[in-house]
Amino acid sequence: MKKQETLKKHLKLWDVYALAAGAMFSSGLFLLPGLAAAETGPSVVLAYFVSGLIVLPTMWSVAELATALPRSGGTYYLIDRSLGPMFGCIGGLGAWLALVLKSAFALIGMGAYLALFWEVDIVPVAVTLTVLLGLLNLFGAKETALLQKMLIFSLVAILFLYILQGFFFVFSLDVKEGIHSQFTPFFTEGMYGFFATVGMVFVSYAGLTKVASVAEEVENPGRNIPLGMTLAIGTSVTVYVLGVLLMVAVLEPTAFREDLTPVATAGEQFLHWLPSPWGKVLVVMAAVAAFASTGNAGIMSASRYPMAMARDHLLFPWFSSVGKNGTPYASVLATMGVMIIFLLGFNVSDVAKLASAFQLLLFGLLNVAVIVMRESQIEEYDPDFRSPLYPWMQIAGILFSVILIFEMGLLPLVFTLGISFAAVGWYKFYAEKRVDRHGAIFHVHAELGKQKDEDLEKEMRGILGEKGLKEDDDYADLIRRAIILDLPDATHHQEIMEQAVSKLSKHVKVSEETLLDSFTDEKQDRAIPITSGVVLSHARLAKDIRPAMVLIRVKKGLDLKQLSEENTEEKSKIFVFILLLSSNTDSEQHIRILAHIGEKVDTGDFLDLWRQANGVEALRKLLS
Repeated sequence: MKKQETLKKHLKLWDVYALAAGAMFSSGLFLLPGLAAAETGPSVVLAYFVSGLIVLPTMWSVAELATALPRSGGTYYLIDRSLGPMFGCIGGLGAWLALVLKSAFALIGMGAYLALFWEVDIVPVAVTLTVLLGLLNLFGAKETALLQKMLIFSLVAILFLYILQGFFFVFSLDVKEGIHSQFTPFFTEGMYGFFATVGMVFVSYAGLTKVASVAEEVENPGRNIPLGMTLAIGTSVTVYVLGVLLMVAVLEPTAFREDLTPVATAGEQFLHWLPSPWGKVLVVMAAVAAFASTGNAGIMSASRYPMAMARDHLLFPWFSSVGKNGTPYASVLATMGVMIIFLLGFNVSDVAKLASAFQLLLFGLLNVAVIVMRESQIEEYDPDFRSPLYPWMQIAGILFSVILIFEMGLLPLVFTLGISFAAVGWYKFYAEKRVDRHGAIFHVHAELGKQKDEDLEKEMRGILGEKGLKEDDDYADLIRRAIILDLPDATHHQEIMEQAVSKLSKHVKVSEETLLDSFTDEKQDRAIPITSGVVLSHARLAKDIRPAMVLIRVKKGLDLKQLSEENTEEKSKIFVFILLLSSNTDSEQHIRILAHIGEKVDTGDFLDLWRQANGVEALRKLLS
């Protein structure tokens, strides 16, 4: 089978940070605060803080899933592999649509700030920006990420300067009197209005998890994804809370609640030390950087959804095409085209708000996905980051999502259900006959376990091989201690196993009978043909032992039919037998070593080099 094209790993920690932060900074700060204050008054500051806390369960869930399964497709891929392809269709198509709308809305929102200086028709401007950002995305993730970093670091620097100057201004006034007049009453619409506002501003943080869609392109995802997301949410909560606090403190309440450019209006109060009109110019520059970064991050993230779904046969195959620059050009062009259609044919602002409810549904499903993955007991599930307080953190994330969806009202709920039904329809009429896999959910219950998805386990083993070993796995020592048997020929697999077990027994101080039973246990995948001419057997004991390995060369080869009566390729021969034994106290290390061995032997010339090797040390060197 043809190996799938993977995307190059160009993205480092600050790229992850810039993409995550860029997906959050736009309308949430530059448009929404005044509208949110109209719902709850000065407590809008607290609403932004609470919303930032509520996003943490989903952030940690996504960080865990993405470090276990660093593949393009983000929400789609994670939901598909946990809950199955039907839910994958819902997550993939819905997340793609929601992100396209959010990105288009960001470019439209830029108009409110540009109008402070020029009268512009923002739709043609937004379409032009969509085309420019889309073309940039075609050149490569590295170039796109460079622009993203430039936008975000400029934006953050301007915003912190803005906040610092704003608080100098506030403290130069009568603080006590100012706080009393501006912050009283704190909850203008009671607790119901406050929690409704929490739901409204929650979407300001929804872009945080979209960085998972480029996980395949991240170097060292186990470190860079969770750390980059944590730094991004920390920056965002700080800027949102302090920025909105500043707006409440300096703006007249009634005017603030009707203001669509509150950052600029507040800045007029304390940026007067800059020559006119440079205070306003600074704010407009920050707004343009914020909206452009959201649009850029949105196109980059959204374009990975169709590509990942096409890889899995849920969309037309040409969506998975990767160009010479290492980018999914068909998916980028499709994303750009759909954005332009929405910009030209719809009221993007209204539709984007409806799509926010769907984001909450996806948040709930991602928390469910972590529970399913953990409870499936799939040994190959080996995240480098594990969410704290499992499963209570995930349960809280699910409950928050459900509550906030209902807080948003009937129309967003209907919109969410409509997208879900449309995605299920697409799955039934197009995708179902093209896929033959299940999610990890089939591993959860004993009865469902009879239908468990072995292809999923194989795929996750491949991912573990790509992620590599951890420092404490000490693979080099394992190879150095490995027992090597160089056999001229063999008549049966059982004969090979008995010779290997005889040697291994003396090293691990376990009886030959126990070892043979362990390697031939039906539950243990007794012999796995992992590539042409190579078979790997593995077992684990309920005993604290160091991992041990036996490497066997059969010079004349053993007919594969001796290994499996069901195999019809009688002319195929096995020349390499590898036995791995370890303790069941560290199943994840066992799987990592298995995956690493698989990567070692799955090269075009391994078998030829193995057969031609001169002596046991040459054999050992091939696996080192």
